[in-house]
Amino acid sequence: LQTTRILTTDPRALHHIVTRDEVYHKPEEARFGLARVLGDGVLVTEGEKHRQQRKIMNPAFGPSQIRELTPVFLYLAEKLRDRWTRSLSDEGGQARLNVLGELSLMTLDVIGRAGFGYDFNALDGEAESNELSRAFATLIGGPRKQSSWLERAGSLLRDLQPIFPALRFWPAPGDEALRTARATMDRIGRQLLSEAKAKALVGWKDEEGERRPRDLLSFLVRANLAESAKERMSDEDVLAQVPTFLVAGHETTATATTWAIYHLTQDLAIQNRLRDELHALDNDAPSLDELNSLPYLDMFVKEVLRFYAPVPWTARVATRDDVVPLARPYTYTKGREHEQIVVRKGQQFMLSIHNLHRAKEIWGDDADQFRPERWETLPDTVKSVPSVWNHLFTFSGGPHACIGFRFSIAEIKAILFVLVRSFEFELAVDPSDIKVRTAAVQRPALKSEPEGSAQLPVFVRLAS
Repeated sequence: LQTTRILTTDPRALHHIVTRDEVYHKPEEARFGLARVLGDGVLVTEGEKHRQQRKIMNPAFGPSQIRELTPVFLYLAEKLRDRWTRSLSDEGGQARLNVLGELSLMTLDVIGRAGFGYDFNALDGEAESNELSRAFATLIGGPRKQSSWLERAGSLLRDLQPIFPALRFWPAPGDEALRTARATMDRIGRQLLSEAKAKALVGWKDEEGERRPRDLLSFLVRANLAESAKERMSDEDVLAQVPTFLVAGHETTATATTWAIYHLTQDLAIQNRLRDELHALDNDAPSLDELNSLPYLDMFVKEVLRFYAPVPWTARVATRDDVVPLARPYTYTKGREHEQIVVRKGQQFMLSIHNLHRAKEIWGDDADQFRPERWETLPDTVKSVPSVWNHLFTFSGGPHACIGFRFSIAEIKAILFVLVRSFEFELAVDPSDIKVRTAAVQRPALKSEPEGSAQLPVFVRLAS
């Protein structure tokens, strides 16, 4: 607990920290907590092992692969649309829906099918009876509201174990359920991996008889087999990517799209302008290139990911002494200006995505306003933000940047294309009742229900 933490939004410092992955790692306590759920997935590993995994995995997340997955995004968005349409019919033309919960079901189906060729059927109401879905929920979920004191004590102990290594040797109530869930995930993961390998050997065939894979795991297996034997990822490392896909590709995308719909309820002009542009595209099943050609949709999604970045911050720890350069000097004691930060081994940096995206010295005086039009003419200062996509730190930057950023952006655009064309949205509670609840991601919740789950109640109607 005596760790020194430094909070910075200085873009030069951020660039230095996220690009020098040989010096700056994720904190050990964060990696321990993630590894307990994910194993040695790409979110956990550092150093040479991480570089090996990224080298092999990068092609699976390339532009051409995401283009091939776009029909999956559209199909499941249409399935969600049809589910909502039935609700409207049952309730007289308007339904109050928890948009966050609904989108979480859909994105779970997306990551199942597009991630590793697995059907959760969450939109069909089968998530609770699906053993992989139950195992995943057990691994990432906290104590239920109806939990016994013993279950809550076990959850608290597991929360403390990453911070206090000595506690990691103490068995916690509920550990057996976690081990069972982990075993279930490993068993199903091995089955999926075996199927992907078998398809790789005989060739994938789609409806037209073309040989190509249709999910990220299959893309990954194909890329891995193309490597020399000594460069390949082990089966254990490939298996670790299955829960990694689930964690990284599920709630973050659902949360970002939920905030997008929230903002549409708060600005009818933006909602109408976006809907008009989407209707102007005379194609119910657009390609990814067609989705990317829609300028207002593109600006709107960028602004959502700036203003409502799902993950508000990330952290790095120095593995050795270092000197971090600054774009803007700071004044410390005795009025002295400093143009760099002298860092000691073990010191942590808190990299605030939220604060960086609201910094007026970078984004302009209107940085705290939601304005998609800003993306038509950005200030030059924005170019200093380390990024893998459009000067946004939402997906971080450097060698540890989010590998699935193209997947997420394409999925969000596909969901908005289908839903905004079909429905009108109105917030079902007073805007003052909405608060931000931050855990790993920033979700909407209700002030009037402090013990309630994260949610966004919205009145949904067919678009006129």
